[in-house]
Amino acid sequence: ARCLAANGRGGAPDAVSEMAADGGNASLQLPCVFSPKSRQYLALCAQDGRLRIWNTDSKTLHQEFVPSAHLSATCTCIAWGPCRTVKEGPQRKKRKSEAVQVEEKADLLAMGTAAGSVLIYSTVKGALHCTLDGGHSGGVNCVQWHPEDSLLYSGSDDTNIVEWDLQTGKTRSKWKADRAAVTSLCVSPDGKLLLSAGQTIKMWDLETKEVYRKFTGHSTAVTTLCFATTRPPDSNGLYFLSGAAHDRLLSVWQVREDGKDKNSVVSFTLTDEPQHIDLVASNSKEEAVRLAVVCKDGQLHLFEHFLNGPCKKPLSPSCTMQMSDTKESPMPIPLLAAALGADTRTVLLAYGNHLQPVMEKVEINTAERHVCLTRDVQTSLSLSMETTVSKVTIMSSVLVPGLPGHQALVKGTSQGSEKRKKDTDTKEMSIAERLGEIDLSTVSIEKGAPKGTASLQTDNFAVLLVQGLESNDASILNKVLQTRKEMVIKKTVARLPLPAVLPLVEEVNGTFLSYPFVLSYRAVLIVRWLKAVLMHHTSYLASLPDLVTKLGVLYHMIESRVKMFHKLTKLHGKLYLLTTQVRGQEIGRNAQKLYDQNS
Repeated sequence: ARCLAANGRGGAPDAVSEMAADGGNASLQLPCVFSPKSRQYLALCAQDGRLRIWNTDSKTLHQEFVPSAHLSATCTCIAWGPCRTVKEGPQRKKRKSEAVQVEEKADLLAMGTAAGSVLIYSTVKGALHCTLDGGHSGGVNCVQWHPEDSLLYSGSDDTNIVEWDLQTGKTRSKWKADRAAVTSLCVSPDGKLLLSAGQTIKMWDLETKEVYRKFTGHSTAVTTLCFATTRPPDSNGLYFLSGAAHDRLLSVWQVREDGKDKNSVVSFTLTDEPQHIDLVASNSKEEAVRLAVVCKDGQLHLFEHFLNGPCKKPLSPSCTMQMSDTKESPMPIPLLAAALGADTRTVLLAYGNHLQPVMEKVEINTAERHVCLTRDVQTSLSLSMETTVSKVTIMSSVLVPGLPGHQALVKGTSQGSEKRKKDTDTKEMSIAERLGEIDLSTVSIEKGAPKGTASLQTDNFAVLLVQGLESNDASILNKVLQTRKEMVIKKTVARLPLPAVLPLVEEVNGTFLSYPFVLSYRAVLIVRWLKAVLMHHTSYLASLPDLVTKLGVLYHMIESRVKMFHKLTKLHGKLYLLTTQVRGQEIGRNAQKLYDQNS
């Protein structure tokens, strides 16, 4: 269904507010950014801590990247670098008669992490380009590229701004920006000025690293900074906008030549705090600024305004858009991001969920103040990686299809070796054969198995586990869950698709509660599975609204059993002393007998 209907009601409907509350990630803003210029890619970080890059033309998953320690170094912010000319591999030498066509593509993507490092990912290589370490002692809140030079700026909880040189991968400059954490950055179109936000908004001269102007007006953390015009600051024509957490207004500031720019000159009204902003800057007074704002409640607001001095009244959006499904009782579909097209009526949308977003280019009738799009969206979170993904990367390792939703880790090989492997590949084992291969006393991952025999790999364990969870087969689950090798458990859990994580938690929960004693070896094995799930899928589990009810009973059971360890330890110590004394007395009596016999 692709009907376009006008909604005459103003404001945000109650269903949208309920959606934001029940979505599980209302308090967590997950990074989501379109690539510059062509908008060919959509990069976002989901609840599982992975970076996924989607192709907006083919509507398929293009690449997936898993940081090596993505649970301890959660991705907090992402930013696309300027489009550049890149080489995608060895190219033949062109003749003079052939026309040289140079195409600039979106390549580098900067990711700030909670650990304080910045990862630079290359979409052309499909691998990590470099890691920027040692600049921050706190989590990175924002990253911003220089429009021309190979420079990157990052702001952190440690109140510092770091200027990185991408050619050397080292810090070029570092300075204290504020008394509070730096929450947002933005570089001017000419690359000469830098906006930063902490307790106040500051404009820095990038050549001298000195404050050019200060702006105050937000009572909460500033989450958005963006230049609205490309005019120089000495012409009274330089404007920028700012948005803050829990603030339903976007403020526009004018950089005046006389320095009298203490207050905002224009305000745009929103239904909730801004989550994603796309802006077409104004190049002259005769050209209006176009603005698309996706709010936290999942609605899109479109603005168009000529920036030419102050405006007393807050400006309402020229058009507000929201989405819903086609069920009998319509439920809102949250918008994640929006990108303005060259045509004033065309908008590229990303909506649904961060694990599998839907991308669509739509034409909106801006003559209508309120528009509602209805779509039939599949809510399945499983990713059909075997048919859509082109590259999946864990740091420098390449992944190939194994499980639905995840891939089996192998070392990179040449095409020739891959062809040879096809000829000597082992036959696929059935479920019964895989179960027969599991020996609880000698489970191992064999790297040097003979070519003619099929050895049970970690990928097979994951397949069996998924089969057992889907069919609720007790024999399969018992065989797999009683695996003793902790490394096998970790790798099996890492290969599980996301839809299988929660059923595994419930199975582990029920199995653990069925054991009467915590010291039971089978209970210890179950705890190892739970530990592996929490290590690999904490970000995803934290996004589930009913997780407390799922794990609450298990937590209280573990807590009550752990309290027994202190008493058991005391008992163990007393028994040890008692057995030692008895043994000593026996040795003494035997020694006395020997002495009496010899004497």
